[in-house]
Amino acid sequence: MDLPQALAFLDRHLNREATAFSTISAGDIEGLSLGSMVELMAFSGDAHLAYPVIHVTGTNGKGSVARMITELLVSSGLSVGSYYSPHLERINERICRDNEPIGDDELAQAITEVARVTDLLTTPASWFELVTATALRWFADIAVDVAVIEVGLLGRYDATNIVDAAVAVVTNVSGDHTDYSDGWRQKIAWEKAGIIKEGCEVVIGPGTEDLLEIFAEQLPARITSFDTDIVVEDTQVAMGGRLATILTPYGRHEEVTIAAHGLHQADNAAMAITAVERLFDRGLAVEVVDDAMARVRLPGRCEVLLANPLVIVDGGHNAAAAVGLAETLTDDFTPLGSRVLVVGMLEGRRVADLLEPLSGVGFDAMIATTPPGERGMPASRLAAEAVAIGLACTVVSNPVQAIGRALDVAGDDDMVVIAGSFYQVAAARQAVAAHRRRASDD
Repeated sequence: MDLPQALAFLDRHLNREATAFSTISAGDIEGLSLGSMVELMAFSGDAHLAYPVIHVTGTNGKGSVARMITELLVSSGLSVGSYYSPHLERINERICRDNEPIGDDELAQAITEVARVTDLLTTPASWFELVTATALRWFADIAVDVAVIEVGLLGRYDATNIVDAAVAVVTNVSGDHTDYSDGWRQKIAWEKAGIIKEGCEVVIGPGTEDLLEIFAEQLPARITSFDTDIVVEDTQVAMGGRLATILTPYGRHEEVTIAAHGLHQADNAAMAITAVERLFDRGLAVEVVDDAMARVRLPGRCEVLLANPLVIVDGGHNAAAAVGLAETLTDDFTPLGSRVLVVGMLEGRRVADLLEPLSGVGFDAMIATTPPGERGMPASRLAAEAVAIGLACTVVSNPVQAIGRALDVAGDDDMVVIAGSFYQVAAARQAVAAHRRRASDD
């Protein structure tokens, strides 16, 4: 198969990211199984066991931590396979070697190899399971030294949980994929604890002190937790990101420059450094940490797309992510002009969780839009819920047009923030590219 044929093959399979994904709730395990993944990987000779794995889950920050871990491993001289989700523009972004996306021809061939065995499966595989198997098999084919695997959803029954992690990372536990019934944090923690294999190293992020027993029940070799074993000191805004001093069980990393915006990115960097040090069982050299953290790129995570006007896109979609974005916009950016917020959300998300924290940033105007795909919440309904909490907004359903309208009226000193879903990052980039073309024509 060539790439269009391979992608068409994938699209003939159930894609929960585009449909039922939003209905999955922590603790509701009916019908969930790793059976298809076990079969898929058995047909590949259990390729996922050919390399050590750092497995990363968490409500927020797992993509950032996974990318930071990859950069640290690359700076250490290793060949690294990384699996991320979701992709922002092209599926190739999910499967990387040394943080470079897989090429079209390689991807088509890798999907073809997986496709050859699908008729032998007892239970049909989903879109995500097939893509996961493609990544895990390709990493073995190209003989990576280590793989960094980001969980797609929760953990225990996620397709990625076929791997046998040497190090498991849980970045945090907060409200997402839950019905918020009694004990919802414990249910989410139980799901995420599922990636912990007996005898592996575990790194746990901040705000989880009351949940450590749940992680300990999985019988890891050791739990390394925030505030007890990992400490972030003296973090402050720096040019293009943050500056922080980080303490891990292996030593002190002074004034690390992190090329990512937001106070929370210092926490993410600390978890990434600790995870790699646990894998190596030694401290990382100063030059390795400095090189990796200066090179980090986090697409769709408070990403600056344009400087004049300042255009920022962020895919955070739950309450904790919104709080983090609001803090980052307040602390890291000081536009002299007006502030415009463009918001698009997916069905199943709670509008107030996103908008209430952002209401404190002082936006002068808001535009409601609809992210692409069948899960996009209608812009009119989003706007109605915004009005109900006291925020007036304009409705422009097409996300490229919505962002384009904000850019058309923005001056060089203004700030435009696109938030609410990773699914509109591509639209933001299209709108910015069109804005640049118009500016150059003028």
